[in-house]
Amino acid sequence: MNKKIQSIFADPVFLRKTVMIAVPVAAQALLNTITNMVDTMMIGTLGETVIAGVGLANKVFFVFNLLVFGIASGASVLSAQFWGKHDAKNIRKVLGLSLFLGLFGSLFFVLPGFFAPKVVMRIFTDSPASSGAGAEYLRLVCLSYPFAAVTNIYVAVMRSMGRVKTPVVTSLIAIFVNIFLNYTLIFGHFGAPALGVTGAAIATLTARMVEMTCIFIYTYGWKTELAAGLSDFFGYSTPLLKEYVRTSLPVIGNEFMWGLGVTMYSLAYGRMGDTAVAAITISQTIQDMILVFFQGIAAAATVILGNELGAGRLKDAKEDASRLLWLQMLLSLVLGVFCILTRNLLVSIYDVSDMVFQEATLCMLVYGLFLPFKMTNIVSIVGVLRSGGDTRFCLLLDSGSVWLIGVPMSFLGALFFRLPIHLVFAMTLMEDVVKFFIAYWRYKKMQWLKNLTTGI
Repeated sequence: MNKKIQSIFADPVFLRKTVMIAVPVAAQALLNTITNMVDTMMIGTLGETVIAGVGLANKVFFVFNLLVFGIASGASVLSAQFWGKHDAKNIRKVLGLSLFLGLFGSLFFVLPGFFAPKVVMRIFTDSPASSGAGAEYLRLVCLSYPFAAVTNIYVAVMRSMGRVKTPVVTSLIAIFVNIFLNYTLIFGHFGAPALGVTGAAIATLTARMVEMTCIFIYTYGWKTELAAGLSDFFGYSTPLLKEYVRTSLPVIGNEFMWGLGVTMYSLAYGRMGDTAVAAITISQTIQDMILVFFQGIAAAATVILGNELGAGRLKDAKEDASRLLWLQMLLSLVLGVFCILTRNLLVSIYDVSDMVFQEATLCMLVYGLFLPFKMTNIVSIVGVLRSGGDTRFCLLLDSGSVWLIGVPMSFLGALFFRLPIHLVFAMTLMEDVVKFFIAYWRYKKMQWLKNLTTGI
């Protein structure tokens, strides 16, 4: 073990590559999470019913975002390997195909969200007050989904090429826009009307439009490799289409099925009352701040290993994968302890009732205990296994563990045993424990160690 840990810090080239990718990715995710936290805090002043309604309404975006994440992740796997062999032409083809899928998929969320938001909200909660607040928010915020899809897909492909700084800048601009408009429109400052939940939705929509515009300005204004006409995004060769389908579609299915499964947790939570929903919403917002560090490592794994595999350096990829997994294990232990020790302080920034505060801190305790299992899964599955195209196994593992373990556990705890929210949360996290051992077994088999660009 000591030799493994020492090898991480003994190779300055590996550390520099990892830090240069992981830190900007984590910073961007952290900025987005802080924005969500500020949103939750501002909306929370409107009452627990409103925060519960908006939290459940955002589960629609959660599912949609996982669909987009699946498309973007599939694109990044292929783009990283194409970048390893300096093939910008096929990267643009992958980008075009992914944009089409992302925009087409957004229609299935925008249309029901805009035309039947109350029907959508009744899926998540039977509380009329929470459902009404959520529907008011959802009707407008769903219009931001296509903009988010385009931005996330561009950002994923840019990261696979090592362009990680620009997304941070564009996110920072969008975040300032979002926070400023939230403050202005929710509470009615600077002469604007106090729109409450509607103001929050307008702020989010505007911020996502601004973010996409910034990405386009950089791409075409600086004439990057992705600055191409429509014809460059189309005209796919048969080998490319086959590899895209083989690699990307399982990732899309994986994220979507996993996202639907996790959304089922919210259905169970939504039947436990507004206090439980508010507690889990607050704790998950804080948890997202911890998650960003491992999203950074997973992104670094995808890019570093993908570039090495595409260039045919399989031995280097094998060695770096081991280092990345050990690095995330060390970080997960440190942050798990941090989460447990500071849970009261972290939750205290929210102005909520004593009952919500108590349940949220207990949820944070549970999260800290399970954190090493959960974060190892993120890096090993999203970063390592997918980098070499082992996406069908990831689909079976991710979806199977959620639907066969997590979902039954959540409903048993919430509706059958009627346990407190923190114990229900602990029951759902058992799927990560099972997944941890299976993912590690698959990693050791080395079936992910493949060059996907051969013959394309």
